[in-house]
Amino acid sequence: MDLSNIPIIDHHTHALLREGGPFTMTGFQRFFTESDDPRIHADHAGQTLFFRWAIKELAAYFDCQPTASAVLAARNGLPPAELATRMFHDANLAVLVIDYGFGEQIHLSPDELQARLPCRIERLMRLETMAQDLILENENYDRFLEAFTANVENARSTGHVGLKSIIAYRTGLAVKEWSQDEARQAFQQAKARADRDGKVRLADKPLNDALVLRALEIAERERLPIQFHTGFGDPDIDLLLANPLYLRPLLQSGRFANVPFVLLHASYPYTRQLSYLATMYANVFMDISLAIPQVAADIPTLVRTSLSLAPTSKVLFSTDAYSIPEIFWIAARWGRWGIGTVLDEWLKESILSASEADEIAHQLLHRNAETVYGIKL
Repeated sequence: MDLSNIPIIDHHTHALLREGGPFTMTGFQRFFTESDDPRIHADHAGQTLFFRWAIKELAAYFDCQPTASAVLAARNGLPPAELATRMFHDANLAVLVIDYGFGEQIHLSPDELQARLPCRIERLMRLETMAQDLILENENYDRFLEAFTANVENARSTGHVGLKSIIAYRTGLAVKEWSQDEARQAFQQAKARADRDGKVRLADKPLNDALVLRALEIAERERLPIQFHTGFGDPDIDLLLANPLYLRPLLQSGRFANVPFVLLHASYPYTRQLSYLATMYANVFMDISLAIPQVAADIPTLVRTSLSLAPTSKVLFSTDAYSIPEIFWIAARWGRWGIGTVLDEWLKESILSASEADEIAHQLLHRNAETVYGIKL
């Protein structure tokens, strides 16, 4: 199926770099890996199927030789703003929901992106990054918690369509209750580091857990969706603790039944586990970004695995792209290809009718996001 005419609500993504080039080869290759190791960037990222296939796709787009050096020269020869406008238009990305708490200084703000790109920009509130700023600004736990609570309560009024937690990166998804004294002590430890270093990375489990639970309590009242990073990602994550099954006690408790939980990245490699959760809990939604485009030629398998169990009304495609427009373009292109390939198979096997296949394509690319976030094209 050709899905190029179906617009995408890219419900989980990041901003473009302020300095969008030119790049060296190593500087360009680093966008094709989750590793932060310079040796991976220089010696190995260019050897992945993800990069090799992307070069061929980009060469066709730029009408140049299918080599990394030719593609790099072609993209470096275009003004970054022009490159972004052209590629986003070609990718038919209608709405970007930006997690703007990632690398704020070196990336464009949501307002700057809106001025540059031919698509609508919406915002997510990144909880841990916001909390880090508040630790720097507040001298004691009570004032800090009051400010955190107010920010989450005002999320919609300040232009956010949802929340985002990266607790999987910091202390894992096994969120539990802690006493006020334990959370307060953890705050004091984080505050001491902040005062000493002028910055802080929030990785104190009692405090991290307490803040996520407070945010969920507010989201329950406000029916506000919350995204959780799950599965693979940057090398500082403990992949064992990023298994989405660790969230089951929260889901089973019934305390947050009105909160749409959007579990990101197909929880790769825990894709089947995430598909199970989306099948069992009405408020769990399954995102399939990052794995698309990272797993490259295996994308149809990922889509097939996701849709074989989870209701099609629960699966959302996004790019999780960042920094350069090429990643957005590739992810959108390959996402449509993977979804279309699987739907074609099921059409040929008479598992689906043509109208059902068309409905599923629209569900994954934008309708489910419309439902979860209240966004309309």
